[in-house]
Amino acid sequence: GNGYSDDWVKEAKKRGLSNLINTPQALAVWERKDVHKLFSDMNILNSEEIHARMEVDLENYIMKRQIEARVTGDLAQNHFIPAAVKYQTQLLENTKGLIEVLGTSAGKKAAATQIDIIKSISGHLEAVKSGIDKMLDKRRKIDGFEDPMKKAKEYADTVVPLMSNIREHVDQLEMLVDDEIWPMPKLREILFTS
Repeated sequence: GNGYSDDWVKEAKKRGLSNLINTPQALAVWERKDVHKLFSDMNILNSEEIHARMEVDLENYIMKRQIEARVTGDLAQNHFIPAAVKYQTQLLENTKGLIEVLGTSAGKKAAATQIDIIKSISGHLEAVKSGIDKMLDKRRKIDGFEDPMKKAKEYADTVVPLMSNIREHVDQLEMLVDDEIWPMPKLREILFTS
């Protein structure tokens, strides 16, 4: 659920960095007294400069997550959902046609694959739409926070996993929807283009 591979997390634990699995946790190191003392003793940064640097880095992180969340929601809502609905509609029309021509029993049997795909698309569409709604709700709440560290941590802990979940369902839709209808190049097309 944190967006990192198991290998990365194992390596981080091995190096004693298991608490540093996202940017806000890594930036929190700036708040430690020993870090302040080290930088101060070496005449590199004073406490105010360290705090300012951390705040700038947090704002940068927050801004990037806000943009990613907006783009994720926009692409899903305005491109991927409509493409999946269009393909699902084609499958529904095909299923209805088979039932009309072959009769109810034989038509349903002949359209069993289409019906399974229709059900899968419906499940993924529901998950994408509810994920977008949850993400927007979380973002509205988080954007009201004044403390940049709290805001950044909430983005890392709640919005990033929601974006990952939306992406997982969109990836499944990508595999189900006809290539001609899908609005973007599919991953396999990108990977194996010569």
